[in-house]
Amino acid sequence: MLPPSTVAGVAWGQDASPRQPAAAGGLLPELRAATRAQHDRIEQLLALQAPMPLRRYAAIVLGFQHFLAGWEQELVEALPTRLHGWLAARSRRRFVAQDVEFLAAALPVDVMPAAARCLPALRLAAAFGALYVIEGSALGGQVITPWLERDLGLTPGRGASYFHGFGERTGAMWKEFRELAQAEVGDAPADRALAVRAAEQTFEALMLTMAPLLR
Repeated sequence: MLPPSTVAGVAWGQDASPRQPAAAGGLLPELRAATRAQHDRIEQLLALQAPMPLRRYAAIVLGFQHFLAGWEQELVEALPTRLHGWLAARSRRRFVAQDVEFLAAALPVDVMPAAARCLPALRLAAAFGALYVIEGSALGGQVITPWLERDLGLTPGRGASYFHGFGERTGAMWKEFRELAQAEVGDAPADRALAVRAAEQTFEALMLTMAPLLR
């Protein structure tokens, strides 16, 4: 098992690949550094590295379903039409819907997740800042999936579809995202700053969604 410090780095917007020197001024290193505090807070809130009862896991899955519905709609509004197909092809909403259906008997019934906006502006740079959070978390799903089978008996197609996501394709998809984000956002300070604000706001929105479900 990886230690919690490693899991935190993998699961929330951190690159799971071996560390390599980052290009000076790169967008992804800037986003990583700016969101370190939010990254640590959500890792503590969800505690995905720790064994958990099925009801807690079901609450987390439900939180992701509610969060992704609003988050993805904001992205559609912010991204140019030419990127809508790209976004749809990497959506994990169908996976989380499968999990919610499978876990129906364990879902919380007396708490409604909060809703919060993720983007400070409906602009391309903000969309990529918000995408950084969820795209990065897909890496952690590859670490978490075996634990779900070990601790809860869940597998892809039977309650663990969301964290499994695209499976072996996840690393390549993350690399593609990093390259596209750098190319699309560019080096303009105002766009970089907007991407950072959107990443920070997305972390905060996700925590706001999850907190009532995990009390």
